[in-house]
Amino acid sequence: MTAPGTPKGLTSHRLTTLDSGVRVVTEAMPSVRSVALGFWIATGSVAESDAEAGLSHLVEHMLFRGTARYGSLEIDQLFDALGGELNAGTGKETTTVHARVLDERLPEAFDAMADMVWRPRMDVDDLDAERRIVLEELAMYEDDPQDKVFDVLGEAVFGAHPLGRAIIGSPEVIGGVAAGDLAAFHAGHYRPGNVVIAAAGSVDHDALVELARAADPAIGSVNGGALGVAGAVGAPGEHIARVRFVHKATEQVHVCLGGPGIDRHDERRFALRVLDTIVGGTSSSRLFQQVREERGLAYAVHSFHATFADTGEIGLYLGTRPDNVAAALQVVGDELARLLHEGVEAAELARAREHVKGRVVLGLESTMARMSRLGVSLLGEVPLLEVDELLERVEAVEADEVDALARTLLDPTRLSAAGIGDDEAAFRAALAPVSPALAQAA
Repeated sequence: MTAPGTPKGLTSHRLTTLDSGVRVVTEAMPSVRSVALGFWIATGSVAESDAEAGLSHLVEHMLFRGTARYGSLEIDQLFDALGGELNAGTGKETTTVHARVLDERLPEAFDAMADMVWRPRMDVDDLDAERRIVLEELAMYEDDPQDKVFDVLGEAVFGAHPLGRAIIGSPEVIGGVAAGDLAAFHAGHYRPGNVVIAAAGSVDHDALVELARAADPAIGSVNGGALGVAGAVGAPGEHIARVRFVHKATEQVHVCLGGPGIDRHDERRFALRVLDTIVGGTSSSRLFQQVREERGLAYAVHSFHATFADTGEIGLYLGTRPDNVAAALQVVGDELARLLHEGVEAAELARAREHVKGRVVLGLESTMARMSRLGVSLLGEVPLLEVDELLERVEAVEADEVDALARTLLDPTRLSAAGIGDDEAAFRAALAPVSPALAQAA
């Protein structure tokens, strides 16, 4: 069935819900000749138990191993012949298979992608080969402390909650899962109600709906089920500030500080983007200027934020030599204290708002970005605002909103810390200027 009327905030988009529960959403961009197409599935690392850690990511890999109709090499050759780009990704709450192709080749791309998503082969020999690849990916990841430290922070911030686990999973689970169990995991999570098919670019909505509807009998035979909401596993319990440190011989100490943020439905999410920009999101931000430009204490330093179904995360990262850790964290502590006590300045607020607005507009000139916005918003049940409305919401952010959010989210007593390096005692001692209690935290 087609959703009656045009939902609020969807004036440039069209949405159809099939009888199976699959939602098809499109945004036409007449000025381009390509289409970005994505299958968005409401499953990720938060949908896993500890015994399933990493299965969403492993399933994503197995989608490329072939189906009953397409072999792995055939899939690669097909998209090479289309001149297209095919890829996939697994997150905390979602998995996506996405491609960009010429508009005239969309039916061929859709046919292959639908087969991959709904009918992956899950052959035992293919699984054995792919698990070796994922184990190599895990080993590569362990050798990259600049990436790993963010998962160490996730464990510190969220503890035993699924958000605290690494998306990539554990070697024990990846190495031990049987093909039948992985196929059952796929069937249980890749339900029609958990899937959004999104496309942006030179796309005809009705034609795409017919492509999806033609696959509907196969979709219906996979598994039914109620409409899925990405990441709907419940909020973490009471937050406890923790310190997590991984001993590793590195040239730099990799440091993350962070804490719980706000969920993706929170109306303060626009103020959060502005706050993040001011703290460490740009080259003119406070942390970049004070830690890197003024004192030369780090090459990489930035802040970040993420929003999930029931909570969020906010934090900062820096990498510095061991003899600079104390000085760098002293600057971080001073800057956070200055922000919380003095608030944001009018000029930096105006600059941050304009930066966020510019990033929104420039990003949405990409078909892939527009397609992603459709998939993420529908799967997460977040209103799809028009570009002008987005810009208005950012422009409306005032200093008192940013100041209040900073005092809530960046209160030193609620920050956790993660580090990777060679000297845990020195790392813990260096945390004192940020939060004396943190230096003593478990």
